[in-house]
Amino acid sequence: MIKYNLKCENNHEFESWFSNSLEFDNLKKKKLLECIYCSSKKISKSIMSPMVSVMSQDKINMQNIEKELKSEKGKLLKIRKYIESNFEYVGKNFSKEVREIYYDKKSKRLIYGSTTESERKELVEEGIDLISVPWINKDN
Repeated sequence: MIKYNLKCENNHEFESWFSNSLEFDNLKKKKLLECIYCSSKKISKSIMSPMVSVMSQDKINMQNIEKELKSEKGKLLKIRKYIESNFEYVGKNFSKEVREIYYDKKSKRLIYGSTTESERKELVEEGIDLISVPWINKDN
């Protein structure tokens, strides 16, 4: 559907809808168009301003942010899957277990778990390198 602003020979302006742009031409040739005010058959298209749908910059930015977040979430889920498949989960015993591995030097266990912020600071002070990974819910 397309809407045209129409004008008759007497300068009356009105609007009308057409199924496509050719329909106006066909109806005009057959003299089936008529002014709604004076019934004149001499109808032409008048100047129109097209309706353009433009997204606001904020909406575009939000869509870009959402795409980036989904991409980052996907990456974090892959990291989580890799960790769960290749590391041993030690839960809240992480600080104790990581110290045993670090000071033993013979143990090659790969572990993951959780610590408090103070435990984490102590481990770093002891020279134990840690990597914190944001733990993304699989369902969320």
